[in-house]
Amino acid sequence: MSARALVFDLDDTLYPERRFVLSGFAAVARAIEADAGVPACETFRSLVRALKGGHRASAFQRLCDRHGLDPRQIDGWVQVMRTHVPRLRLARRTRRMLADLRSGWRLGLITNGLPEVQQKKVECLGLTPFFDHIAFPGLPGAGGKPAPEPFLLACRALGVTPGRAVFVGDDMIFDMLGARGVGMRTIHLAPRPALRRGWSPDATVRDITDVPAAAEALVQDA
Repeated sequence: MSARALVFDLDDTLYPERRFVLSGFAAVARAIEADAGVPACETFRSLVRALKGGHRASAFQRLCDRHGLDPRQIDGWVQVMRTHVPRLRLARRTRRMLADLRSGWRLGLITNGLPEVQQKKVECLGLTPFFDHIAFPGLPGAGGKPAPEPFLLACRALGVTPGRAVFVGDDMIFDMLGARGVGMRTIHLAPRPALRRGWSPDATVRDITDVPAAAEALVQDA
C-alpha cells in the first residue's frame, strides 16, 4: 500500500486553545501583582470574566477600567502572554490516539500563529515525538493557512500526494478550505453543529478520537 498521511491543526484540534489563553492570563495577573500590587487572583478573575463574556479581544482594556490600571501597560501584557511558558497538557486519549496512528500513517502538524508562540505550545504539549513534519507558517495572509504552500509542503515532506493525505482541523476556512484547495481530504472536528458555507468537508467528527476511523474510510478509495 502506498504511503498515506494525516495532517493536524493544533489550536482547538489537538487541545483546547482556551487553556493557553488562561495560562497567559495567569502569567499577566502575576506580572500585574508584582508591578502594581493588585492581587493576582483579582485580575485573573476579571480576565476570565471578560473571556466568558465573549470579550477576549478587549479583556486587557476592561481590566484597566475595572482596576484603574494604566492602559499604556497593555502592550507589555501582550508580550507576557506571548513569551510566557504555557501550562498545557495533552489529553491522555489524544496522546494514545497519536501513538496508535504512528504505525499506519505519516503524521504532520501545521499551525498558524506567531511561530515562537506556537513552538512553545508544541513543546509544552510534548507533541514533537509524534510527528514526522511540523510547520509554523505564520499568520493568515503572510504565509499561513489557508494559503496552499503549507499544505503542499507538508505533503512533500511526508512523501505523499495530496490525494493520499487527510487534514484534520476545526476551522472551515483556514483548515478545511485550504486543504481542500490542494486536493487533500478533509475531516472537520466540530463538537457542535457548524455553519455550512455551500460545501462540506469530506467527513465531520465530534471528538478527536473519531478521527482514525474517519480517515481510514476516506483513503480507501483514494
